Parts: sequence; structure tokens; C-alpha cells
Amino acid sequence: MKTTGALIFGYNDYAYEIAKNIAYKYDDVRIFKLEEENLKSNKNGFKIEKYDLSDEWDELKENFDMKNCIAFCVLDDDAENIFLTLSLRSSFEDLSIIALSKNKESANKLTMAGANKVIPIVQTTAGIIGDMLNKPIVTEVLHNILYDKSDLKIAQIQVNDAECFEGKYPADIEWSRDHGIIVLSVMHKDMSSEFIYSSKAKHHIIKKDDIFIVVGYEKEIKDFEKLIGGNLCQ
Repeated sequence: MKTTGALIFGYNDYAYEIAKNIAYKYDDVRIFKLEEENLKSNKNGFKIEKYDLSDEWDELKENFDMKNCIAFCVLDDDAENIFLTLSLRSSFEDLSIIALSKNKESANKLTMAGANKVIPIVQTTAGIIGDMLNKPIVTEVLHNILYDKSDLKIAQIQVNDAECFEGKYPADIEWSRDHGIIVLSVMHKDMSSEFIYSSKAKHHIIKKDDIFIVVGYEKEIKDFEKLIGGNLCQ
């Protein structure tokens, strides 16, 4: 009997974080690794299978109800991720495909290749979010980005002008009301990071060169970037 499943193509920490957080939703969660990748110990108990980018997906067709499955394309190499997305879309017209990209250019190519949802996300941001995924608010936000038909985006923005915050602490600011965004995390100059609602972050005065990890719509993100004289990190 065919099952509904989450098919995660990529053999990295972010793939494991996705798997852990969607395991409750699907009958079968599998992580697929390229043939040349070394097999790591599977401490989380997820099924790991090898595949090749030239595969014709016969095994998937045989075992999964692809119309009711979801695929995550999270390969480290953008070119391979684009090729994978194109291959899956050409084989499965109704498959829901979510892809991660490292910059806007690859995001556009992934959309053209057939991804239903593309999330541009730099590696440092992915690592921070991976560390925070056990927190309910982050899980909820990511769920909305992944599954809802919305234009929400994740971005990281460096503060160049901290004067607009007037020496405030993150806990003093109504981010959603005042700026139309959600701030998930703040990364300091020494590259240490804190979940925005942690006690340490609440008592950290916002300074130049801090980096905010934010969720919002493109317009609000750009407006916030202008406000803090920031750089939108790609």
C-alpha cells in the first residue's frame, strides 16, 4: 500500500531538524543522501536511503502516494538543488516541493524549476534556526512559512545605525506592532547568538553590528533594513 510521506533530499543538520519537526505529520519520513556522501550514524532513527541525481524515481512511484507527499530539497550545492527540483517536478506534477536557497538568484531559478515554495536562507541563519527549532514560537513560524500560501520570508539584517533604538533592549520593543516583523534571534559581533526571548537577549542593549534574524513580508523587511541603516545579508 502506498503511503504519504515527507521526502527530504539532503544529508545535513538542517535536514535532520526538518525531519524531527514534521515526523508527527507524516506516515513516513525519509532522508535521501547522494551516493558519494558518507553515511553518518543515524541517532534520530530516520530512514536514510541513497539516491543519484540521474534517478528516474521508480521506487518513489512504487512506494509513495506522491500527490499527497511533500519533498524538501535542501542539498548544500545550489546547482544540484536546482537540478533535483527540476527532476522531481518533471516526474511528479502534483508533488509539493519546498526548496532552500542561499541567495536570491538561486531562489528565482528554483521557482522556475518548479518549487512550490522557496526559502532564501544563508547558512548562518539556518544554523541559528536549527538551534531554536525546539522552541514553540519558532516551530509555528516555520510551519506557516513552509505550509501556508504566504509571502513570508526569513532574512538576517545587520544593524549599522543603532541610534534609532535609543539604547533599548530587545524586550522593550513591540517588533510586530512597530515594524511589522518578528525577530527570532540576535547575533552579536563575536558571532554568539541568542533566542530573542531568552533572558540574556532581553538584557542586551542593541548595538551596531548586531545581526537580527527576522521573519516578515518583503516590504516590511526592506523598511526595517532602511530604518537601521542595515545590510540585508545574502
